[in-house]
Order: sequence, then structure tokens, then C-alpha cells
Amino acid sequence: MLKLPKHFMTETENLRNRLNLLLQFGGVVYKETRLDKLLELIAAQVKKALDCDRCTVFILDKKTDELWSKVAQGLQNNEIRMSSHKGIAGEAATLGKTINIADAYKDPKFNQEIDRITGYHTSSMLAVPLKDVAGQIMGVFQVINKNSGRFDSDDEGVLELISSIAASAIENAQLYEKLYKAQLETIYRLALTAEYRDQEDTAVHLKHVSAYTALIARGMGLSETEVENIRNASPLHDIGKVAIPDAILLKPAKLTEEEYTEMKRHTFYGGKMLNDAESDLLAIACQIAECHHEKFDGTGYPAGLKGGQIPLYARIMAVADVFDALCMQRVYKPSWNPEKAGDLIRSESGKAFDPAVVAGFEKVFNEIAAVSRAAEAKDAAPRKKIR
Repeated sequence: MLKLPKHFMTETENLRNRLNLLLQFGGVVYKETRLDKLLELIAAQVKKALDCDRCTVFILDKKTDELWSKVAQGLQNNEIRMSSHKGIAGEAATLGKTINIADAYKDPKFNQEIDRITGYHTSSMLAVPLKDVAGQIMGVFQVINKNSGRFDSDDEGVLELISSIAASAIENAQLYEKLYKAQLETIYRLALTAEYRDQEDTAVHLKHVSAYTALIARGMGLSETEVENIRNASPLHDIGKVAIPDAILLKPAKLTEEEYTEMKRHTFYGGKMLNDAESDLLAIACQIAECHHEKFDGTGYPAGLKGGQIPLYARIMAVADVFDALCMQRVYKPSWNPEKAGDLIRSESGKAFDPAVVAGFEKVFNEIAAVSRAAEAKDAAPRKKIR
């Protein structure tokens, strides 16, 4: 039986390991549609595949002609931005080819400033351009300090192969993000349509309920997906008011019993407007619009739902909406301070509000109060009545 040399077996094993990593890489990255999370995932996978100390994924911002990254391992900066024509990454982007450097400090294009700031020492570097399906530059992979020696031609081949897989996943994530942002913009502008009929400073109210609901959801321990869902769907809570006649909606005096009954129908109208939506966000917004005036003890409207019969997102919205209404100045009352409003929320636990939601509210109360105080300090002008 032929006995293979030890070094040959080692190389074969390394090749097998790298092929396995590439297979895992493709399977993992295509499941992630959120761009930030995808870039973090790619950076971690590349670092493992190339056995290096750090990996940075740069994306080309065509509007500013800059390379940016929120994924720079080992750095505390929230985001890095630099000209797409400077540095090693810039050279890879400009030339559209792989740049492999054994000693960064001997290359005049290497920017030593980051090392001086962080105390890190860069030695070997490998930069590979990311190209879209049309062959246009869309970013750069930059890996630093191979753990054993310098980056070789095998590393170049692996990173180039990874870049072709990653580029497609990044393009998909960018498209998804663009569509998602367009959906959020549509939701917000639709919400403004309803709120502008009822108050002057509508943007403040929408931003408040969006922030409050997200904070409460996080205080309750909900997932980040659920937190973002309620943050983005909550502005549509009063969309049904577009169907309320101006004579009632804008009436400066107290409403009659019949008028108040019609006013309460904004929850019904909101539910009808958003019913059967295919979008997950609009489906959540439908629950909120229809049920945010229901009370935990069953005394709310429009259906008198009780406890768990009320959708969770609507139970969260109920607390946020009442808190914001109390803290905002009205023609018939001064604004309450956050502590006084918080006390009322707590006193209604188990009655108007779900105790679990109130507990989540309590956990993040300091953050909620900070949002309220910041808005009050910025603009203390009176606002029209919201019902």
C-alpha cells in the first residue's frame, strides 16, 4: 500500500477543511437578509476560513465614492468611512484586483493611523474586491495578519471564491433592505396622513409611540425582530381617523355621546383599511389599529376583548399611547412629567393594561422618561387635542 508523505496528507486535510468551510459559508449566508447581520456573519466566516486575526467587509457607497464598514473586528468605531481610492482596500477597489502584502509597513499605500490610534500592529494583508453580477465593484474584503506566516496564493483563491459567493448574498440583502425601507417610508407617510388631520406636531407623536413601543417590547424580552415589528407598525395605530368626519375630529368642544361613539369607530375603520394585508408589518399594524383601545379587564372598545384575547402588540401600544398622551401638552391640560404619567400606568396594571406589559414598561422606564424629557426640552409649544 502506497504511503503518502505527511506533508501531502496535511495539505489534503487543509484543503478538505477549507472546502467544508466554503460549503458551510454558502449555506449560512444565503439565509440572512439583514445587511448588517450578513456582513458580521461573512466577516466571522472569512476570518475562520483564512485563519487570520481580523476581517473587514467594506461596501462601496456610490453616492459619496467611499468605502464604508460597520464590521471591523477589533475596532470600537460604529462605522469606518474612507475614500474608495485610498489605502490597500482602495487600491483593490480601484484596480479591481487582489492585493497581497507581506509587510504592510513597507507599502506606501498602507495607512498607519488606525494602528497608532488602537495600538494594533498590522503585518500581512490581503484585499479582494467584491464584484456584482455585472462585474462592477461593490466592495472589498480585507483580511489582516494570518496566524501562521503570510497569505499565500491558496488564501487568495479561497477569498476570491468566497467574495463571489458573498457578493450575490450582499446584493440580495441590499435589495431586501431597499424594499424594506421603501415599505417603512410608505407606512410612515400613510400614518402622517391620518395624524395631520388631528394635530399639528404629528411627527413628534409618531416618533414617540414608535420609540416607546420598541422600548417596552425590549423590556419584556421580546426578540429583536418583534421589537422592530412594533417599532415600525405602531405609527399606523390611528390610521382609521381618516374616515372620521372633520366636524367630529376637529370639534373644539366636548363631543356628544353620539359623536364620541363615532370617534371610537376609528379603530373599526383602521382595522378595515389594513385587513387582509399580505405584508407582515401591515398585518401587525392592523392588530394595533383595531385593538389599541381595548383594555385588559375587558372594558375597552371596539369589541370589549379581555386579557390574552387582545393581540400582544396592541397591549403594548395601549401603554405607549396613553403614556405619550399624558406627557404631551393639550389645550385642555398641561403636560404631565414622566414620573406622574408612569404612576398612572402602574396604577392601571391589571385593569386597563396587561401586567406583563407594565412590568416591561417599568424595566425601561428611565429610557422612556429620557425620550419624553428630550422632546419636551426641544419643543414645549402647545399642541392640538388628540383623542
